[in-house]
Amino acid sequence: MPDLDFAVTGARAMADAAVPTLLFRLALSRAGGGRVRSVSLNADVRIAVDRRGSDGVDRLVMARIFGQPEQWATSMRPLTWARISTVVPPFDERTETDLAVPCSRDMELAVTSYFHGVRDGEVPLDFLFSGTVFHDGPDGRLRTAQISWAKDATCRVPAALWHEVTGRYDGGTSWLPLSPGAYREITAHRDRHALTGWDETVSDLLARARNTAGGTAWTP
Repeated sequence: MPDLDFAVTGARAMADAAVPTLLFRLALSRAGGGRVRSVSLNADVRIAVDRRGSDGVDRLVMARIFGQPEQWATSMRPLTWARISTVVPPFDERTETDLAVPCSRDMELAVTSYFHGVRDGEVPLDFLFSGTVFHDGPDGRLRTAQISWAKDATCRVPAALWHEVTGRYDGGTSWLPLSPGAYREITAHRDRHALTGWDETVSDLLARARNTAGGTAWTP
């Protein structure tokens, strides 16, 4: 049976995508076995936060995701970004394809919060592969084989690329899901104080909270 190896060779923005999306270029190579007719490929994409550590990451973001600083040595686990499924066309020894990974701007997601906390440098990623290889057998007939769970690849994506891609949509704004009750209250505050927009409304609420707390701010 064929033995496949994988390597992620680069990343770029997907043009004209309906949602912010990064394309990761994936190189596949075959050793042994017959010609590959197709591959039904799954890829789990994870942020390897332990390989970067806390350097250059907003400490408030780190605390929100991983707890207090004294916990980071054990709490900094990989963050699951996406699970991607694709079909790789026929090839003999080598081929390349793209993995499309959406970039959510939902701040409730740990991955989104983490990227917002990293403004510079690179973010280390792990790609874990699984799936089925359809290939020619010794008699020329179609055979199938499972991709070993040990197959993986790593890469480092510039944090600036993620910010660039997400910044192209809706003017680069972020959104937060609110319950109906919270939405009614914040809308009432906006109307009561004749505020013109949501940024102004939230800024006013934050200013009032700071004044109530005596201007203090918590820092991890």
